[in-house]
Amino acid sequence: MIDDTLADAKQKMQKAIEVTREEFGGIRTGRASPALVQKLTIDYYGAPTPLQQLAGVSVPDPRSLLITPYDRNAIAAIEKAIQASDLGITPNNDGTAIRLNFPQLTEERREELKKIVRDRSEHGRVAIRNVRRHHKDEIECLQKDGEVSEDDMRRAEKELQKLTDGFIAEIDEMLARKEAELSEV
Repeated sequence: MIDDTLADAKQKMQKAIEVTREEFGGIRTGRASPALVQKLTIDYYGAPTPLQQLAGVSVPDPRSLLITPYDRNAIAAIEKAIQASDLGITPNNDGTAIRLNFPQLTEERREELKKIVRDRSEHGRVAIRNVRRHHKDEIECLQKDGEVSEDDMRRAEKELQKLTDGFIAEIDEMLARKEAELSEV
């Protein structure tokens, strides 16, 4: 019973880590990465469509992305979605592909991005703590119902805290790496 609860907690905490990692991938660091446009949704013939279904994304050099639509009629819609996004980049359309050139980040923009990264990491930590709280309550209910002993409950709570500490340390490590990446000139 307790093992199932701990396994469920571990799985949910791992998902919180994955979401945080995806959010970090969407923050540009002066280098071009396909993850920056991964979540773009294009209005393609009236239907919201993910960019990956409409175009191939490549990185020809460290400061640019090349988006090559499978259907040339989608170029205008892709260009419009990029301009409407929070990337802050103007797409260059050559008729067959769209090129995104990423300028060097200013110091002010780097600090702004660091604040965003810190905020996203805090959201990840809060999600992990919420999982811990929920599962701790579950374990306490099992003890109140007489399904587990008080010693088992204490042991499970310690194990749950170890899991929480480990996952929060992983988020802190990801944050440190991303901040270092943002600090690179």
